[in-house]
Amino acid sequence: MNTTTAQKITPFLWFDSNAEEAARFYTSVFKNSRIVKTARYGEAGAEASGRQEGSVMSVTFELEGQRFVALNGGPVFKFNPAISLFVSCETQEEVDKLWGRLTEGGKEVQCGWLEDRFGVSWQIVPSILDEMVHSKDERKAENAIKAMLQMKKLDMAALKKAYAE
Repeated sequence: MNTTTAQKITPFLWFDSNAEEAARFYTSVFKNSRIVKTARYGEAGAEASGRQEGSVMSVTFELEGQRFVALNGGPVFKFNPAISLFVSCETQEEVDKLWGRLTEGGKEVQCGWLEDRFGVSWQIVPSILDEMVHSKDERKAENAIKAMLQMKKLDMAALKKAYAE
């Protein structure tokens, strides 16, 4: 991504006080990721927010070229599954790796969904699933969906098997 050109839409994540920790964690999980910049509370911002002057206000970071901003905004808002980050995976190895890292201190949910230790919801999904659930063969699509509904972490081999039945 050209750092001089702004991304049109950037997810903005509100954390209580661990935005920097979250950004560092996420950039350690995904390849082609980096911390872009960190902004700190100045006198006026610290006074208005009740934060310590010089503490981290926000962290701009990229995951696989997608820019995000993480804000230390306080305990006012909490994450919930109504918004999730969808990650399309090409291999089971990628699913397993991301699932393993993102569930560290978090929890497995259902159908490829998980909640990380910061409360952010993720969907770790094999890219083949989209083709399966949108198949013109309704029976095959239903088989794949039924299989998916029985899983927490998605298993590509089991999805392919169900789809083929």
